Amino acid sequence: MADIPEGWEKHVSRSSGRDYYLNIHTKESQWEIPSSPAKKMSQTVQASHLLVKHKNSRRPSSWREEKITRTEDEALQLLKGYRDQITASGEGLQDMFATLATDFSDCSSAKKGGDLGHFKKGQMQKPFEDATFALKVGELSEPVWTDSGVHIILRTA
Repeated sequence: MADIPEGWEKHVSRSSGRDYYLNIHTKESQWEIPSSPAKKMSQTVQASHLLVKHKNSRRPSSWREEKITRTEDEALQLLKGYRDQITASGEGLQDMFATLATDFSDCSSAKKGGDLGHFKKGQMQKPFEDATFALKVGELSEPVWTDSGVHIILRTA
């Protein structure tokens, strides 16, 4: 019998007694003997963000305000103020971030302290994705502009 390619394990089905093959990275299984190494999961990150929208955002409304009328510069100044509060909090950075995101973010993720969960490349707007993947875990971004508005991002995983 041929060797099983890297990243696969051979198992026996309890229900049918047939051999099947399990990708140890993605936990996907198949009946056929794999012909190539197992694909690994796409790299994912986890991040929280605080979004401040402005009147030129693609949807200038939020759960907080029906019609957002602030200018881009006003949005940036608000965001910089939040960022200053977060960085001044020292070791409580993540707690302060979550508190401010809950109270002031224009994204519905505010209900979760700004937490967006895990995501991989191609799931977020490009400037947001690029900034998040460039951060180290625990690092806070500078302001990041997208069609949605201006964000600060905290990479959490």
